[in-house]
Amino acid sequence: MSGSRIVALGHYQPPKVLSNDDLAALVDTDDEWIRTRVGIRTRHIAEGETLVDLAAEAAQKALANSGRTAEEIDLVVVATCTAIERSPNTAAAVAARLGVTSPAAYDINTVCSGFSYALATADHAIRAGAARRALVIGAERMSDTLDWTDRSTCVIFGDGAGAAVVEAQEDDAEPGIGPVVWGSEPEKGDAVVITGWDPVISQKGQSVFRWATTQLAPLAREACERAGIDPAELKGFVPHQANLRIIDAIAKKLGLADAVVARDVVDSGNTSAASIPLAFSKLVERGELSPGDPVLLFGFGGGLAYAGQVVRCP
Repeated sequence: MSGSRIVALGHYQPPKVLSNDDLAALVDTDDEWIRTRVGIRTRHIAEGETLVDLAAEAAQKALANSGRTAEEIDLVVVATCTAIERSPNTAAAVAARLGVTSPAAYDINTVCSGFSYALATADHAIRAGAARRALVIGAERMSDTLDWTDRSTCVIFGDGAGAAVVEAQEDDAEPGIGPVVWGSEPEKGDAVVITGWDPVISQKGQSVFRWATTQLAPLAREACERAGIDPAELKGFVPHQANLRIIDAIAKKLGLADAVVARDVVDSGNTSAASIPLAFSKLVERGELSPGDPVLLFGFGGGLAYAGQVVRCP
């Protein structure tokens, strides 16, 4: 096979919406403070829905949009950093929920870059002949990790899930998923941490901001180079939805004046591994991207890990 392609996307967010004004009633903050620093207006918070519920909803929508059935899937990969159960893993639980029979199923945790890592591993499995069709899911219940008295973190994160159906393509087709650029800076791993049996997230916001705005644009450009495309040719840019200022800074350095840039962080907050497929699915659903458009996906964050690849829009 010459590679794989994304054939459909789907997303899901829990119905409860938490506004900045709602948060101002819980912690010392206000709408202007939050918007100025991170650009977020609202976020969705799960109540009575598990991580598997979120992932399965997004995956079911991706399957429906693809016209494929659960029986046609032979690989399920879930990117998440908020799974509570150690076994069975989230991917296996989602497969059981959807009725996927005998799949390879595993979770992957590189936090905010997780979806791009998961997409790369699915692409590699398909290229190697180990799978034909995969469900790749990013899902998070970040609200489980929040200290609601810490205004530096509780205003940032939200819950949700996004999913992609990925399948093999014929040998003469243009690759639908380009080579991944991935890596990490483990010596800076303490910049974003979720620790303990009753986990609480903490981060060194300024350190992460400086790293993201100064170090990541060249890596994103390298992903374009490996795919044989100039950044100016991109039709879309879907980075991890960490912070509106970070998104705009990277887009500016890449020179993406004519590309559609995902800014879902405004309405969804930072949903970690879910943020890229969630934002990508929304852009496609709204018709802001067209089939075949080259789109750069780029995840970054906890670890500090990063991963990105150019894909063709389904």
